[in-house]
Amino acid sequence: MKIDVLSEKENPLLERREIRFRVTYSGAIPKLKDVRAELVNLMKSKDELTVVDGLNPEFGRSSAMGYAKVYKNADAMKVELKHKLKKNFEKEEKKKPAAAEEKKSEEKPAEEKK
Repeated sequence: MKIDVLSEKENPLLERREIRFRVTYSGAIPKLKDVRAELVNLMKSKDELTVVDGLNPEFGRSSAMGYAKVYKNADAMKVELKHKLKKNFEKEEKKKPAAAEEKKSEEKPAEEKK
């Protein structure tokens, strides 16, 4: 995966840098967290202050256009939409195996018959 910064704009009113970039990859489109991690290394910014707003694959190519914001502090991030923050900073939840859930549902009716 390779990231090329196309434009970088300083937004002093919202205390952030706005970055437009292109991601070139092979195979499937990379996950948002991987793109964000690579962008943090490239821009030398803090992980908790970098938000990837969007990643749009280009039709017929192994590349995608992206838009990211790097905030100066945590207070400035209050303007960011909650679903964007959740998408960028959500931890992966461990899913329960389907067999364990089915087993629990089968045991309850047997106990009620007694």
